[in-house]
Amino acid sequence: MLGICRGRRKFLAASLTVLCIPAITWLYLFAGSFEDGKPVSLSPLESQPHSPRYAAAGQRERESLEVRVREVEEENRALRRQLSLAQGRAPAHRRGNHNKTYSMEEGTGDSENLRAGIVAGNSSECGQQPVVEKCETIHVAIVCAGYNASRDVVTLVKSVLFHRRNPLHFHLIADSIAEQILATLFQTWMVPAVRVDFYNADELKSEVSWIPNKHYSGIYGLMKLVLTKTLPANLERVIVLDTDITFATDIAELWAVFHKFKGQQVLGLVENQSDWYLGNLWKNHRPWPALGRGYNTGVILLLLDKLRKMKWEQMWRLTAERELMGMLSTSLADQDIFNAVIKQNPFLVYQLPCFWNVQLSDHTRSEQCYRDVSDLKVIHWNSPKKLRVKNKHVEFFRNLYLTFLEYDGNLLRRELFGCPSEADVNSENLQKQLSELDEDDLCYEFRRERFTVHRTHLYFLHYEYEPASDNTDVTLVAQLSMDRLQMLEAICKHWEGPISLALYLSDAEAQQFLRYAQGSEVLMSRHNVAYHIVYKEGQFYPVNLLRNVAMKHVGTPYMFLSDIDFLPMYGLYEYLRYHVWTKGHAPTNFAKWRTATTPYRVEWEADFEPYVVVRRDCPEYDRRFVGFGWNKVAHIMELDAQEYEFIVLPNAYMIHMPHAPSFDITKFRSNKQYRICLKTLKEEFQQDMSRRYGFAALKYLTAENNS
Repeated sequence: MLGICRGRRKFLAASLTVLCIPAITWLYLFAGSFEDGKPVSLSPLESQPHSPRYAAAGQRERESLEVRVREVEEENRALRRQLSLAQGRAPAHRRGNHNKTYSMEEGTGDSENLRAGIVAGNSSECGQQPVVEKCETIHVAIVCAGYNASRDVVTLVKSVLFHRRNPLHFHLIADSIAEQILATLFQTWMVPAVRVDFYNADELKSEVSWIPNKHYSGIYGLMKLVLTKTLPANLERVIVLDTDITFATDIAELWAVFHKFKGQQVLGLVENQSDWYLGNLWKNHRPWPALGRGYNTGVILLLLDKLRKMKWEQMWRLTAERELMGMLSTSLADQDIFNAVIKQNPFLVYQLPCFWNVQLSDHTRSEQCYRDVSDLKVIHWNSPKKLRVKNKHVEFFRNLYLTFLEYDGNLLRRELFGCPSEADVNSENLQKQLSELDEDDLCYEFRRERFTVHRTHLYFLHYEYEPASDNTDVTLVAQLSMDRLQMLEAICKHWEGPISLALYLSDAEAQQFLRYAQGSEVLMSRHNVAYHIVYKEGQFYPVNLLRNVAMKHVGTPYMFLSDIDFLPMYGLYEYLRYHVWTKGHAPTNFAKWRTATTPYRVEWEADFEPYVVVRRDCPEYDRRFVGFGWNKVAHIMELDAQEYEFIVLPNAYMIHMPHAPSFDITKFRSNKQYRICLKTLKEEFQQDMSRRYGFAALKYLTAENNS
């Protein structure tokens, strides 16, 4: 193994001796006419021209169909007249407005009328409807903390983006973990007409930490209470969502409900669909006070400006203090306190129809909220069991959720035509760089790949590790795709130290990986393995981007740059920690290594690509090299140009695990243009090296010509 020096600063790099062993989107297509909202079955006319019976039957069917078509056309004309009259009665300032108008099922502040409406079914009104302007920004607030919630919120966001037609502004109240994950995700997602702001949840803990809470959401489950204080003072209204929500419609329809609020109504809520607040679930069950069945706070419409004027902060605090004298703690976090406030002030609530929050916990009345798929608006997985909850239609709901879970998020990067996006410096720079490329260049796709922004989800699973205090700790760094997943367990068994992995996966593959990891005792027993998902895009395997992502999130002073198909010897982690050689690795002299008892230095040679241990501030890999060829060679050349020394460590080695050839090496071998482009990129890299390092870089060109 080796250590490396650069000037007066010392860096550890180690080369290991390697032993090679041979060895949706949903598309529902309906055909035919519709009657009462259901497809009409149309029988085929049997082709028997010489049979009078079949000819007569065919004639009758044609005549019947023609009559039905005329009826449908007449119904459509009547509906258009009705809509025209409704628009004529609308206020003058809305006339001629071509923006989308949403037909909203009516909610009410009167729970009796609402219950009657539920029994009768969800019927739409014809008449003056609330309007959401075409480019009006919809504001959404979400409290998100930790690794698991950060995964959940992505599925929620996907479902919102899939249906949306308006610009969105997400206000994320997040802890430091969720902010790091989601800030990187949204930055690399680059969805047009989407803005994201973060608010430090840890700074809000003191606002609610005095409230004892038994709910599994912990202290973060109380933070919706302080949104009037947390969100910008000029923000007038916001939709507040739990992370376990899935949208089945355009969120603008829910935003339009704000226009229906009257008088002092400032909270839009759906009635709780379980019997929790009725107090009859078990003997001595004593819930917090609530109005009737109470309300569920998984979906909330907040009129922030009016709430502030009503002194909401003082209102909920006084209520909570009073109730806690008898209740001692909350059972359902913020929901208990919201309901206690509403019990005393029922005029605050605008009751939403229950299809805006279909609650899928055990023993709920959620089935009364819908009669058909088209009735569904928002699905709420508000049971700790999540997808394992008991419900007659749970398979349908589960499939709907899984559709968004595995949906390709890159497809959601669509523009909102007619709605200008805010200027984004990164996006503008990217477009400028791409415009400077020559599309007629035979190597255009290779050059373009280095500018591709891959959506990245850091810390896909729980990660917890504190580096050793002696500044000798080292993290193994590697990258992989789905076809190398089976190698993870073996590496974890051989390397007990921290690991940083970048996985190149599609959205669906990321979920397969999650299930694989959660089913592995070996992987689940390790909390010091960081899994960073880089989502697939483009035709090349971005090997050096993956390495850079894994390197960037190393928390130890040193990192061991490896590949997923190389198995460290047992005990290598501890061996490296106690051999802090102030240098690196090189073209290993195997004959010397077999008998060596002390570290020895080697010089750089052409095509040298050892596995090294270096300090974490070493240069990144060059992103121009994708797929197969020169991705590690160029990095080692850069280390040498920066005067790193390569030191071989005795008694340290790795074993190469045999595997099938990768797709990229197959392309390299079979595609002449691939090889030509790789040669061109190598030459350009060497020219860049000469510009950066001057005369010292000439040896690389000379060595390449002689090799």
